[in-house]
Amino acid sequence: MAGKSKNVLGELLQPCSMNPKTGFFRDGCCKTGENDYGSHTVCVRVTEAFLLFSSKEGNDLSTPRPELQFPGLKAGDQWCVCAGRWKEAAEAGCAPPVLLDATNEKALDVVSLADLEYHALAVE
Repeated sequence: MAGKSKNVLGELLQPCSMNPKTGFFRDGCCKTGENDYGSHTVCVRVTEAFLLFSSKEGNDLSTPRPELQFPGLKAGDQWCVCAGRWKEAAEAGCAPPVLLDATNEKALDVVSLADLEYHALAVE
């Protein structure tokens, strides 16, 4: 059940961002479902390096796409990104920091908990 999604720590999934409103379902959480082919399950704090990397890989995350309810991102925004793209960014040395409590356990199908923890954003 989507309302009871777990995070990578085995706890209840916490919201990633309400402004901008993120998530595959645009509910602020990194929930996923059968139609989420990209597995938008990793909650990150976007960096300029990640935006440049993603753009070079063919996914411009800076430009608004209103038809997709996508506001366009800037460094400092929090967003649910595809687990595979996050892994590619990590391998390229430009992974954005991760919010573990808001990262869906389904991300572990693609990336290891150790990698996510290595890039974890310190709890403020």
